[in-house]
Formats: sequence, structure tokens, C-alpha cells
Amino acid sequence: MSDSTRAEVCAVAVAEAFRGDGEILVSCFGTTPAVGARLARLTFEPDILMTDGIASLLGNVDPVSGDKPEPVVEGWSPFRSIFDLLWNGRRHVMMFASQIDRYGNQNFACIGEHAAPKAQLLGMRGAPGNTISHKTSYWVPNHGPNVFVEKVDVVSGVGYDRAKALGPVTARFHEIPRVISNLGVFDFETEDNRMRLRSAHPGVSVDEIVEKTGFELVIEGDVPATAEPTDEQREILRSIDPLGLMNKEVRV
Repeated sequence: MSDSTRAEVCAVAVAEAFRGDGEILVSCFGTTPAVGARLARLTFEPDILMTDGIASLLGNVDPVSGDKPEPVVEGWSPFRSIFDLLWNGRRHVMMFASQIDRYGNQNFACIGEHAAPKAQLLGMRGAPGNTISHKTSYWVPNHGPNVFVEKVDVVSGVGYDRAKALGPVTARFHEIPRVISNLGVFDFETEDNRMRLRSAHPGVSVDEIVEKTGFELVIEGDVPATAEPTDEQREILRSIDPLGLMNKEVRV
């Protein structure tokens, strides 16, 4: 690998997940997705909307670490208006996945039976509504067979098989553009919407990804390497996260 860190490779992959989104609201869980979304905003997707996490749309791009400038507020987006964007498909969120299966069903509610879980996690946290209303991608900083599972314990986010079973109204806005982990990039651009290995991060083999995935991935031909940051992108990434917090989030 070049001078780029694994986290920086992941951040570029995150940015690419938002390519072509245009003027829609982008929301992110995790440091690396937050950095990647900012990279997209500062380069090829200047029209995506980002908030201060409360009720203001920001005109500037604030860093995720280090000193932060005074925010430039360009709009007001109170909680009630978020649902107008959400229900009309005008949002792309990148959420965590404690478990995810081959069709993109996601769980971060609990581990074990819902009635008597072994571990209580974050809860549903809007995932059911997100996944049937607008684009929902996923971020997994520690790829392993306990995360990429044959069957999730609880369905928080709706996958392609369940969306189809619910009918055309549900499927109208249902889309999972990307799953990005510390090992590779995945999508569902297959005939039956099963998860496909889109690229393996530099230094990661396809065999390692297969070994650490609890179900059979779709693998088509020679899997390319995930793109590394250009010199310009790397400079921007390090200005967004000068303290390198995302390097602590990503397992190598």
C-alpha cells in the first residue's frame, strides 16, 4: 500500500457510495463515514446536504477532529422536516451493522432472541423506516463471520428479500447501494440481489474476505482492488480529520 492508511481507503470508498446523489440529505454513523461524506461534499458531490446534528443545514464542511470553525448555516431543518425528506426518498444514510446477511437484512438491536437477548445493542434506531424510505448503506469497521452472518438475530434494517416480500410500495425507495467494511466494498448488483464482493482493499486477499464472511458471497471474475486516495484526496482527508480518529476506528 502507498502512504494511505486502511481507514483512508475506506473513507474514499464511503465517498464513492454518495457519488451521483446530488441535492439530498446525507447522514452518517461513525467517524470514517463522516469523513468520507465530507470528502464527497468537498470534491465531486458539492450539492449534498449535511447538518450540524441538530437543526441547521451547513454551508461549510466542518472537520471531525481538531479545531472547528464557526459554522456557516445555510438552512433550517427541524426534526419534523426530516421526515418529509425521509418519506420522499431524499436521504442517504450510512448506518452501522452489528449483523448483516446476504440480502442486506441488518441488525443492531440485540444479539440473541429478541425476547431474551444475550446482549442489548442500540435498538432499531429508525432502521426499519430508513430502509423502506430511502438509500441506506452500511459501515462495518471490523469484518468477521459474527457480523456477516447467515441469518441476523433481529431484523432492524430491511434487506432485498424482505422488501420484495412486502410488495411494490415498500420496494419503491428501497436501495442498499454499498456495504463497506475494513476489508472490502460490497453491493447487491446481482440478479437475485445477493451480496457481491465489489472490491478488496489493498493488502487484503479475496480468500481472507471469504474466510471472514459467514455466508457465500457473489464473486465475479477477478476482484479489483479498492481505489486508494489520490494525493489531493489524502490531503483533504487529513484536513478533515487532523487527529486521525478514523484510524482508531478501523481494524487492520
